[in-house]
Amino acid sequence: MEPKKNPKANVGRNSSLYFAIGLMLMLFLTNYAINYKTYDKSNIDIGQLNLDDELDEEIPITEQLVTPPPPPPPPAPTEVIEVVEDEEEVEETIIQSTETSQTEKIVEVQQIVMEQVEEETEVPFAVIENVPTFPGCEKGDNNAKRKCMSEKIQEFVGKKFNTDLASDLGLSGRQRITVMFKIDKTGAVTGVQSRAPHPGLEKEAARVINLLPKMLPGKQRGKAVTVPYSLPIVFVVQE
Repeated sequence: MEPKKNPKANVGRNSSLYFAIGLMLMLFLTNYAINYKTYDKSNIDIGQLNLDDELDEEIPITEQLVTPPPPPPPPAPTEVIEVVEDEEEVEETIIQSTETSQTEKIVEVQQIVMEQVEEETEVPFAVIENVPTFPGCEKGDNNAKRKCMSEKIQEFVGKKFNTDLASDLGLSGRQRITVMFKIDKTGAVTGVQSRAPHPGLEKEAARVINLLPKMLPGKQRGKAVTVPYSLPIVFVVQE
């Protein structure tokens, strides 16, 4: 048996399209209703300009004051020209010419000899080729002389340094003094500087180092040079 409805006349197949159109229409009407505004025309006052009511400005009557003219300036004083006789004689300065003539003798200039000033060269104790030699350290190579010199200086300072000075100054415990000096080209000790917790210890350290004997100077490339040296002095004050 054939159905009576025509399949092309199915109304439900476009239901989603109709729903979307109806939804858009409702949103448009809702938005228009929310944004719709009304105004009360009776409360609007645009104002009114009345040109008839003009302010009459009263112009005061002023009187022009006539100022008197300024007095004439005083007459200028008459200049009196006095003629003074020139009685003083002025000596003229004569500038002599520096040009020479053919008859003038030319003085010969002797040759100028420039003296070369030898610069003070310092080479550190750790890298010098030939270290300064302390008396009694002449034997051995460079390392042996370096070790012998350090031991001799420490032994010399230990004998000459007044360790009782620290207790007399009120110091206690471990005391450290750093002494720096130079052994110049002649082997003499120069430029002694010391640092200590007390000036008295600094003075005593400098005194002892200045008592060091003269040494053989250090050499760099066969030439005598100045060698700086640093010596730490450490001792403990017995309480």
